[in-house]
Amino acid sequence: MITIDLITGFLGSGKTTFLRKYVKYLLAQGENICILENDYGAVNVDMMLLSDLIGDRCDMEMVAGGCDSDCHRRRFKSKLIEMGMIGYTHAIVEPSGVFDVDEFYDSLHEEPLNRWYQAGAQITIVDAGLPLPLSDTSQYVFASEAANAGKILFSKTQLNPPEAPSKILNYLNESLKKINCKRQISENEIMAKDWDTLTDADFKELESSGFKDYSFEKQQVMDSHKYESLYFMEKEFAPDELKEKAESAINDPDCGGIIRIKGFCKDGTDGWQELNVTKENFTEAPIENGQDIVIVIGEHLGKEKLSAIFGEPAEVHAD
Repeated sequence: MITIDLITGFLGSGKTTFLRKYVKYLLAQGENICILENDYGAVNVDMMLLSDLIGDRCDMEMVAGGCDSDCHRRRFKSKLIEMGMIGYTHAIVEPSGVFDVDEFYDSLHEEPLNRWYQAGAQITIVDAGLPLPLSDTSQYVFASEAANAGKILFSKTQLNPPEAPSKILNYLNESLKKINCKRQISENEIMAKDWDTLTDADFKELESSGFKDYSFEKQQVMDSHKYESLYFMEKEFAPDELKEKAESAINDPDCGGIIRIKGFCKDGTDGWQELNVTKENFTEAPIENGQDIVIVIGEHLGKEKLSAIFGEPAEVHAD
């Protein structure tokens, strides 16, 4: 059977960065892998960021977004059926930062997927610098995506005080209570360290962490249009210019409740730069492949003010 892992995490937590490291570990173990990017959005830039991993033993597929949750669930199952016929030993699902985890587990219990796949690990990525408190909707998403995780992996620990993971963990456990989930996550169920120091033993611990089976009070987030994404396509900004615009937007109340800005621009030579901006953190890194695009994700976005900063958006959709 194909072992299938689920990598969850709230918007901007660092799922794709972790996935790159995890895939390299699994390839070193001799696995034949398929990455499934499961996104409600119409544009998935994570496939671009992961494209250099594709090779003889690593492939990548995408479930296209832009539809309601029932349609998306059918597309997800169909893609898993396609993948099941190819002969992978390991599959990894990376959904968007707003995801109904039950969609994943329910699909694995349906024919013929229940004969082809076995659930592996659910690893939930949590930003150690997550700005608190979250809105009611975001708090629900945050808790629901962690409720059944085998392991909570904190990101960006090196950018935050040593006590930050414990503070976030306390908030997560309070959030679980709020959605009537009986689970309380303990310190031995988390991993909090600089990702540059992760060892093979750490990855093995994550890989073998499994998943839990807790229920909680469900809310309809996917079809309620509480989250928005604005895409600014083919806007050619220099790195410093894009950084200035992104920091201006995320700190301007007229731009709405921005959770994350992700942007890509040419680095002035022949390469590309990726920028990620939240209220608490700013990161930039070189990437091999890119395109001129800025994505703003949040609640009740101020389209008019954001358009004045970045130009007219190409598309608006609900996540």
